[in-house]
Amino acid sequence: MMYTCASCQIHACVSGDKEKMPKNCPMHKEELMERAKAEYVKPEYRDFYKNSCLVESEGYCQWPRVKEIAEFCKKNGFTKIGVAFCTGLRQEAKAACEIFRNHGLEVVSVMCKTGAMPKETVGVTEEEKVRPGTFEVMCNPVAQAMLLNEQKTQFNVVIGLCVGHDSMFYKYSEAMCTTLVTKDRVLAHNPAGALYCAGSYFKTRV
Repeated sequence: MMYTCASCQIHACVSGDKEKMPKNCPMHKEELMERAKAEYVKPEYRDFYKNSCLVESEGYCQWPRVKEIAEFCKKNGFTKIGVAFCTGLRQEAKAACEIFRNHGLEVVSVMCKTGAMPKETVGVTEEEKVRPGTFEVMCNPVAQAMLLNEQKTQFNVVIGLCVGHDSMFYKYSEAMCTTLVTKDRVLAHNPAGALYCAGSYFKTRV
């Protein structure tokens, strides 16, 4: 059974009316849903998840995401957080770190180019570089994660890591993570813009 929730027009999961579930609704997987529910009430996750719900309700349509993250950290008792950021968003990362510190958090930040490893390390050819003929440093999300692990951060925040690089960071981070900024060089880091205009201005670009 293939799940196509994005195309569903019934949304029984929102209404709670299970009598109207489509045939391919994931909620037919009752045993799986019970296994998932059991994870939320585990001691190591119960308060973490509950606090995310509290942040949602307390700051609903009032707090920007950066404040939501700060409040979430405080609710969970996190005092030391990590920020893994892209070199192209240095100013945004600096502003975010200052905001987090103003909320009483200790912040460790690591930039993506740490290690100064050339792209040739992973087999990128001269022709495949962004600027052929120049020295280009590869992003190093694995090292970013390892450095924050070494610092024993309790929660990590991603700011603008590239597609795939962010995936590697999430994989190697020992602490739970969230994303503050998702990179989109074309749309001023607002990737939803392409979705809003998928049927019009961006129809031939997506």
